[in-house]
Amino acid sequence: MSEFTGERVIPGAVNDDLWAEHIARYAFARRFATGGKTLDIGCGTGYGIAELAGASEFAVGIDIAQEAVAYARTNYPLPNAAFLRASASTLPFRPGSFRLITAFEVIEHLDDWAALISEARRVLHPDGVFLVSTPNRLYYTDSRGEEGPNPFHVHEFAFSEFRDALAGSFPHVTMLQQNRTEAFAFSPAQPIPAPADARVDGSRGTADDAHFFIAVCGINCNPELRSFVYLRKVSNLLREREQHIQMLEADLAKLKHEHQVLVDVHQRQTEELEEHNRWADKLEKDWRAALDRVAQLQEELKAEQAAGRKTADAYAAKVAELEEDARQKAQWALDTEARLSAELAAKCDELAEAVRLLDRAEATIVERTAWAQDLKGKLDGLEARMRMIRESRWIRMGRVVGVGPRVQD
Repeated sequence: MSEFTGERVIPGAVNDDLWAEHIARYAFARRFATGGKTLDIGCGTGYGIAELAGASEFAVGIDIAQEAVAYARTNYPLPNAAFLRASASTLPFRPGSFRLITAFEVIEHLDDWAALISEARRVLHPDGVFLVSTPNRLYYTDSRGEEGPNPFHVHEFAFSEFRDALAGSFPHVTMLQQNRTEAFAFSPAQPIPAPADARVDGSRGTADDAHFFIAVCGINCNPELRSFVYLRKVSNLLREREQHIQMLEADLAKLKHEHQVLVDVHQRQTEELEEHNRWADKLEKDWRAALDRVAQLQEELKAEQAAGRKTADAYAAKVAELEEDARQKAQWALDTEARLSAELAAKCDELAEAVRLLDRAEATIVERTAWAQDLKGKLDGLEARMRMIRESRWIRMGRVVGVGPRVQD
């Protein structure tokens, strides 16, 4: 079942006044359903078609909401009625199809409300009647009070705006006002199906004071209009109001009791709030003390950070000094290594030359040794010969006689 939101009436789910407000429009429209075909644009749950079908050859209800169409089909399975899902701004019917078209409380819900008017003109028979209603913007705005604008309404109309919009498509437009009024009813004790007469005296009020506007639109002519009074099912309005007042008084007593309960709850909550406020004051003091401590710690942290930066700068300077010293020492080591390498290379060259000279000296010594040995050998030979000569008998005889070489020792 559809959910009631205040914008779609569900029979049995609304109070009697709201139900009468809506069904009265269809009771008024039924007088124009003279056996022809009827179309209800925005039929909702279908109760309007049930009212109009009794005086129509065939009645069709359309609505954009699938759940509304399903509800209408289930609850009003009439032989001369049908329900379709369709848009009010694009009617799926041939021109001139309907003698009566109704669109009650639909136009204010549409972005393209002008399309509804032009489509109704298209599918309306030249001798047919188009009935369209909408709430009076001035009254409706005031009646909602603090609730504010209706979120389901896209565009609400004032009297002259509504009339002029319809007159742009229909040559004949008659504006009616729908108001809830008090009446006195004279009726048989046993209801009988008989015509009812009504008499309307006094002022009907101004358009600005009207609750709803209902426009009767025609193409070729305007139908004859008379005031129409709809009496909902009630035997004694005063008695009903007295019972309603009693119910309100009971509700008031209940509300007073609930109010007292709320006062007691408020008192307890006030005491708890005061206690919470004291607790909050203490928390605030602790919080402020903590903030002061945080500020003090921040100052100490700043001082420590400054000292740390100073120490870090000193360390950085020392590190830079040590790095420079290390760089110099490293350079000295590199220079020393290069110098020693050069000296070592020179010494190696000198050593190599010494080895070469030593090799030459050794060769010379070997050569000289061989030469000396050879000389010694010769000398030994000579000495031997000399000894032989000295020992020779002939040489001694020559010395004696003074003949021959003189051989010295």
